Amino acid sequence: MLIDTKMLVLRAVDYKESDRILTVLTPDLGRVTVKARGCRRKGSRLAAAAQLLTYSEAALFAYRDHYTLNEAEPLECFWGVRGGVEELALGSYFAESMEAVTGEGESEPALLSLILNSLYAMDRLKKPLPLVKGAYELKLMALAGYEPLLECCAVCGAPEPEEPRFNRYDGLLRCAKCAQGAGDALALSGPILAAMRHVVYGDPKRLFSFRLGEGDWRQFGRVCEGFLTAQLERGFRTLDFYHSLTPAE
Repeated sequence: MLIDTKMLVLRAVDYKESDRILTVLTPDLGRVTVKARGCRRKGSRLAAAAQLLTYSEAALFAYRDHYTLNEAEPLECFWGVRGGVEELALGSYFAESMEAVTGEGESEPALLSLILNSLYAMDRLKKPLPLVKGAYELKLMALAGYEPLLECCAVCGAPEPEEPRFNRYDGLLRCAKCAQGAGDALALSGPILAAMRHVVYGDPKRLFSFRLGEGDWRQFGRVCEGFLTAQLERGFRTLDFYHSLTPAE
């Protein structure tokens, strides 16, 4: 059976002499494994679509829960992401973390939109990488079922907590007084808290429409990354590589 869909390549592994095994994210099938036969041969019509972070219109042949890439037409290759080492490292981290939170065969249109919008923000909008990274991480957790509670202090209920603190393990916001004895908590400035609320509760189409000063966006990045790694209880090889390129962060 042929299935017409769109797919973003999250992982590509060479197989045999000319094939490649792809892990792709689709809006309707969710995350699936696809075999791209002969895609590494010179002149293959599947070559472009079988590259990491390529978004394509595709026809998949399905047989007994196995998928083979029959036809594909790239829609977006994100050349601006591929053109820089830091950008490509960050895009690869997005792909690896997305693969970690998506389920095999589960429809994930919102998650697909998130990673596509994040790649677009780097590729075309030229947003600062730490800003895109932090917004992606926080929104990914919210969509994956780990949404933090940022409306008010979780203890006293103050809507604008004094000297706010955020605990990356329980995902709760507290004022400085209520955070005493509550374990690991990271300090938030007013602009950082506003940015986090914008990412979690705002219009997804305007996900990256906020600004932070340099000192704030560095802390914003630390908070969002810490929340993701604490909730998923794991690290990422691609994240380690990205940090090796940007030690100042």
